[in-house]
Amino acid sequence: MTATASSGLERDLRALLGPEAILPGTTRAYLTDATETRNLRGRADAIALPGDAHQVAALTRWCYEHDVPITPRGGGTGYTGGAVPLDGGLVVGLERVQRIRSLDPGFWRAEVEAGVITADLRRRARENGLLFPPDPGSAEQSQLGGNIATNAGGPHAFEYGVTGAWISGLEVVLAPGELIALGGSIRKDVAGYDLASLLIGSEGTLGIVTAAWVKLIPAPEAALPLAAFYADNVAGCAAIEAVYASGAVPAALEYFDAAAVEATRGAFPVDVPANAEFMVIADADGTPEEATRIHSELTETLTANALFVHAPTDRREIDALWRWRDGVSHAVTAQRGGKVSEDIVVPIDRLPEAIDETVEIGRRHDLPACSWGHAGDGNLHSTFMIDLDDLAELERAERAADDLFALAARLHGSVSGEHGVGLVKNGQLARQWDPPALAMHEAIKQVFDPKGLLNPGKKLART
Repeated sequence: MTATASSGLERDLRALLGPEAILPGTTRAYLTDATETRNLRGRADAIALPGDAHQVAALTRWCYEHDVPITPRGGGTGYTGGAVPLDGGLVVGLERVQRIRSLDPGFWRAEVEAGVITADLRRRARENGLLFPPDPGSAEQSQLGGNIATNAGGPHAFEYGVTGAWISGLEVVLAPGELIALGGSIRKDVAGYDLASLLIGSEGTLGIVTAAWVKLIPAPEAALPLAAFYADNVAGCAAIEAVYASGAVPAALEYFDAAAVEATRGAFPVDVPANAEFMVIADADGTPEEATRIHSELTETLTANALFVHAPTDRREIDALWRWRDGVSHAVTAQRGGKVSEDIVVPIDRLPEAIDETVEIGRRHDLPACSWGHAGDGNLHSTFMIDLDDLAELERAERAADDLFALAARLHGSVSGEHGVGLVKNGQLARQWDPPALAMHEAIKQVFDPKGLLNPGKKLART
């Protein structure tokens, strides 16, 4: 779009929503997401910040009438370029659509708009004795709509599941600008095709989520984590498998390989054994009696062959452990200034192989590599550390990431466990799906978005 056409777009949209809701397309903060460390930056003709769902619908109608691409945007914390506008058009930020419309503690439910910060929803629930279980690492910045768009997970997805498990209904804008509700505050509904689940995880390519009905549960009265350190991957992965065999059900089951432990050693709340090259974190929650029982079972299982076990019971010490966990990604990034990290998933019994192969792939591409992640789900954050000023390293890291996707497919896993496909994984579904499934994926996109204007160029099954 030319500069003149772009200014005309801004003028028309200001007339539609008001001048305060439209920003120039050059507004830097809306042209990137967490893939900025991979030098991924987009281009937009205008930025719109609607104030409610009806304005989102009005924007979508206008864009569909004028053939203008739409890039929906939540908190911009995604790792796949899903919120990056590829080639102009309109970015629709949902940050002002941010009301908690209702919170009913007696019925364990809430109706929440897409722009509400995840951590704020969790805090409001806690104030009422309830829990919204999804806990993505970006909870202080990510928005509920973005979490729904990617079906985000987090450490406690092992027990509680990913975001979609906690959505009973959606309010969504569909092409060419229809605001509709799917589901609602009811807890069961098998009357029709599960359209809400189809939209969850669709990354803004099928519609724009403006609000959701979320399910809550009574908050666990107690949560007792423990961290166990091991001499190597073999001992650590054996401990993870032993947790499965024990029958104890932790709320979270995390792992960190040698390089991840080394990158974060100095920040850990207590001294880490010098010869520790693998760590497992498990969390036990429930009533005080349940948490204590599960914690005891986990301690017995994880202590065998461990070099050291850190089992905090004081609230401040527990919080310190989870703050450390939240900072792992940043600590790894700080090693060389940048990273390329992918969230592949493998069957649990193939986890040791995937951990070793991540390092070997890095070695083949002359890059330091590590992994950590949600061991209980077989979800690795396989990471290559790079110098952002070295474009050759970034290119090698992208080739290494492609090798990771091939590894996931070979191990009968998935190219994504919680970050989605976005832009950076376009075409990778073809590694794990048969051609008829790929064709169905593309047909669904055509039904929902016949003009191809909703987050175009993202979540492509084939390239």
